[in-house]
Amino acid sequence: MEKEAKKEAFRKYLESSGVLDALTKVLVALYEQSDKPSSAIEFVQQKLGGPTLAEYEKLQAEVSDLQTRYNELLAAHQEKCREFEELKNAYTQASSNETAKEDAQSEG
Repeated sequence: MEKEAKKEAFRKYLESSGVLDALTKVLVALYEQSDKPSSAIEFVQQKLGGPTLAEYEKLQAEVSDLQTRYNELLAAHQEKCREFEELKNAYTQASSNETAKEDAQSEG
């Protein structure tokens, strides 16, 4: 009995959220196609607003390219930060040495 109640609750959820209407419309559109598409799943995906397989693969390739570019830029940024820290430390060291010399000269 509990299983039937879960099924009914899920059916009501799908109905209230519009999923059943959307799926019904897509399946009716597929049924009414005089020339059936070679891939019914792609037809359904496209009608539901998803990308086609070709679009999906193109987007995946773009994501991969962007991830590679991001990694390259991140590595370059980290290198520049390291160089900046080295320069800052060298400047601080030189500044400290200069201050020490000035102090020694004013005392002597």
